[in-house]
Amino acid sequence: MKRLLMLFLLVLAAAAGAETPEEKGLAIAREVDARDTGWGDFQAKMSMLLRNRHGEESLRQMRVKSLEVEGDGDKTLIVFDEPRDVKGTALLTFSHKTKDDDQWLYLPALKRVKRIASRNKSGPFMGSEFAYEDLASQEIEKYTYKYIRDDELDGTPVFVIERYPVSKYSGYKRQLVWIDKARYIPLKIEFYDRKNSLLKTLTFKGYRQYLDRYWRAEEMFMQNHQTGKSTLLTWKEYRFRTGLKDSDFTRNSLKRAR
Repeated sequence: MKRLLMLFLLVLAAAAGAETPEEKGLAIAREVDARDTGWGDFQAKMSMLLRNRHGEESLRQMRVKSLEVEGDGDKTLIVFDEPRDVKGTALLTFSHKTKDDDQWLYLPALKRVKRIASRNKSGPFMGSEFAYEDLASQEIEKYTYKYIRDDELDGTPVFVIERYPVSKYSGYKRQLVWIDKARYIPLKIEFYDRKNSLLKTLTFKGYRQYLDRYWRAEEMFMQNHQTGKSTLLTWKEYRFRTGLKDSDFTRNSLKRAR
């Protein structure tokens, strides 16, 4: 009887110290963030291939600049170089940890800077399958989390976690994320709309490591399951710690970017 009582107490102690799915999901998200902190700034080139449900394609070329901000989300500037009808169009994003992101779009044809309202963040960016909210940095505080299971994706051991947007303006009810166990990088994300139907899937391929620490995917493919459209982002010519400053990310920098 005494032995049985001791076993019961050990089980209770183990249960008391067990990590909840919410705690484990948050811990995994924190590790992902910790491993991608400290890069400072970067510049890169990016192509955007749009494909409609009939297979027709259009290609755009862009430049991207990004700056880490201590204690807050990243600042990012995306500038279109080609084709001619979108040349000079630029998106400036100030990501935030605990409040809605600030975003401005410069339209050269109108010579006007347009602020993207928070309620419009779920809208498509320049006709792509990426929403404005997808282009902001994915700060930990923007979601609550839940660990779902251990799994494999194409032979790679992964954690599968679920995250739920905090913002009432998000176009998503939840996101399912597959995270590489060894490198703590996302390999796939499923986006579910406000009706909890599968809307889009984002897959990351061709990861390369920079500065012996930071992983960046060469390809990000977003498939919209409800419209049949897709967008492929291809990244190249990454340059880190190039000396970018806050003054490179202002509303006036949108007009100068061309």
